Amino acid sequence: MTEQPTPLQRKVRSFSYRVLTWAKDRLPPIVRSFVGILFMIGGIFGFLPVLGFWMLPLGLALIALDFPPLRKSIERWMEKLKVD
Repeated sequence: MTEQPTPLQRKVRSFSYRVLTWAKDRLPPIVRSFVGILFMIGGIFGFLPVLGFWMLPLGLALIALDFPPLRKSIERWMEKLKVD
């Protein structure tokens, strides 16, 4: 039996998909990498109320979009997020 995602998991997946799609379509590579680095720095301070540890993987994914070998795996992950 497959477990259904909780409402929180669905929101996180939806948010991650929207951010990655927006960054892929609208941001130039240099800016996308800079935003990814900012997300990762924000993720380090995940114990603070506004920032969170969720920012680390999203920052890594944004940076990975700029590296062709990693782009394919991120795009597959994005498709998986879209389906859920």
